[in-house]
Amino acid sequence: MDDALQQAWRAVEEFGRRPGATAIRPLFAADPGRFARYHRRGAGLLLDISKTAISDEVLGALHALARAAGLEEQRHAMARGEAVNETEGRAALHMALRGPLPGAGGSAHEDALRTLAYMRAFTESVHRGEIRGATNQRFDTVLSIGIGGSDLGPVMVTRALWRAGDPMRPVHLGNVDGHGWETVLPMLDPRRTLVLVGSKTFTTAETMANARLVRAWMEASVGRNGASAHFAALSTNLAACEAFGIAADRVFPFRDWVGGRFSLWSAMGLSLALCLGWERFEALLAGAREMDRHFLQTPLADNLPMLLALVEAWHVGALGWHRRAVLPYDERLRRLPAHLQQLEMESLGKGVRRDGSPTPWATGPVVFGEPGTSAQHSFMQLIHQGARPVPVDFILVAKADHRHEENHRILLANGLAQAEALMVGRDADAIAADMREAGADEAAIARLAPHRAAPGDRPSTTIIMPCLDPQSLGSLIALYEHKVFCLGCLWDINPFDQWGVELGKVLATPLLRELTDGRKVAHDSSTEGLLAEVLRLQK
Repeated sequence: MDDALQQAWRAVEEFGRRPGATAIRPLFAADPGRFARYHRRGAGLLLDISKTAISDEVLGALHALARAAGLEEQRHAMARGEAVNETEGRAALHMALRGPLPGAGGSAHEDALRTLAYMRAFTESVHRGEIRGATNQRFDTVLSIGIGGSDLGPVMVTRALWRAGDPMRPVHLGNVDGHGWETVLPMLDPRRTLVLVGSKTFTTAETMANARLVRAWMEASVGRNGASAHFAALSTNLAACEAFGIAADRVFPFRDWVGGRFSLWSAMGLSLALCLGWERFEALLAGAREMDRHFLQTPLADNLPMLLALVEAWHVGALGWHRRAVLPYDERLRRLPAHLQQLEMESLGKGVRRDGSPTPWATGPVVFGEPGTSAQHSFMQLIHQGARPVPVDFILVAKADHRHEENHRILLANGLAQAEALMVGRDADAIAADMREAGADEAAIARLAPHRAAPGDRPSTTIIMPCLDPQSLGSLIALYEHKVFCLGCLWDINPFDQWGVELGKVLATPLLRELTDGRKVAHDSSTEGLLAEVLRLQK
C-alpha cells in the first residue's frame, strides 16, 4: 500500500507540474456545463468544486490516490471503533455521539445515549426551575469555562444559533488572560449564573486558573457552601471535580475516544443544550448524523467530505498552495473560521507519517477567515491580486432569518461575485478599454492598468446551506470533520493526536515558577533576556 500511495501521489504531482495546471477559465470555456458535472449534494448541502483547476484527468488521478490510501475502507475502520489514533492507541468515535455505528461503534453509541439522557434530565430540570442556585433563584445564564476544543466549538455553535428568547443566556470564558474575565464580569449576576467547567482531565492549566477565579467570585456572593450549587463539570476526573467542590451527580463524563476538537456533540455540548434548548441540540446532532450517513454510505465520486479533501490535497500537494481562507457569508458564523483553525490545523499540522517517517509530501495548510462582507475590505486584496493564489471556501446561506431582504440580497450577491471575480479576473487590456471609455489619457492608462488588473484563475469552492438552523449547521460541521479524516488518510498522518501542543505547556511550568518566586532555570539567551525585561517592567 505504501508504494502504491507514493506512486499515486507522484501521478497527482505530475499533473500539478503541467503547463496551465492552475488555469480554470479554459475549463469553463471548453465545458459551459461544468457546474452541472462538478457539484454534488448531500445532507442538505450543495458543494461546488467547479471553480478549481480540477479536470476530469486530475479528478481521475485524485480518485486513484484515494483508492491507494484506502480511504473508503478506512472510514469504516473508524466507524467500527478500530484504533485509528495509533499513537495513543485509541478509537475516534465522535460519530457514535450522534447515532449508532456498526461493530464497536454500536456500544459506544449506547454509552453516548446514557450521557445524553443524563444531560437532558439536567437541562430540563434547570429549565423547569427544579435545579436552582444557592439563593433559590432560577438560573438564567450559563458561564462556560474551557479552552481549545472545550471552548471553540461550543462558542461557534452558540453564536450561530442563539437568539433572544432562548432558555438561557450564554457567556464564555476561554483565554486565561484576566482581561477576559473582566470583560464578561459585568454581564453576570452570581445568584442566577450556572458555571460549567469543561476539562477532560480537570487539570488544564488555563481552565483551572479561570475556574478558581470564578469560584472565588461566586463564594464572595453566595458563600463557600452555596457556591457548589452553581457549578457543574464536563470531565472524566471525578476525584479532581470533588476536590474542587463539584458533586459527582454534577459531573458529565465523556470517553477518551472523543478528541477535544470533535467533542461539541458530547457532554461538552451541555452549554448548547442549556442555552438553545434540548430539541435544538438534538436537531444539531441529527444534522451531523445525516452527514455521517452520507460519508459512510456514498461512493467516492459523490461523497462531499471526500471531494472537499481531494480538492485540498490537489491544492496543497500538487500546486503548493499552503493557505486557505474560509469566508462564511453569514454574520452568525463569524466564529466558524476559528473553530476550523483548530479542527484542521491541530489535526493536520503533522510532519511525520503514521509509521514515524517524515512525510514526503506537504500536509496541513494555514487556515484563516472572516465573515463576508467584512473580509472583502481586509485580506481579500491579497487573494485577488497577491503573488500566489490562496484557495477560498465560500459558505452561503440561501434564506435569512430576518426581514431585511435587501441586506440579504446584497450579502449573497457579494459572496457569489467574489467567487466569480477570483475565477474570471480582469486583464490589463480590459482595464485599459474601460479607462479609455471613461476618458482617461494614454499616460494614465499605461501607469494604472497594471495595478488595477486581477489575474483570475484563483480557485474557490462554494458550499450552499438552505438556512442556518441546527440541522444544517450540524451537517456543515460534520462535513469538515470528515474532510479532516480523509486528509489524514491521503497524507498518511494521524489527525487525532496533538503532541505539538504539549511542548509549550511543559516549558511554561518552570517559567511560571520564575515569574512567581524567581527560581532560576536555564533557557536560551533570548528567553532569558525577555524574561528579565518582563520582570524589570513589573517592578
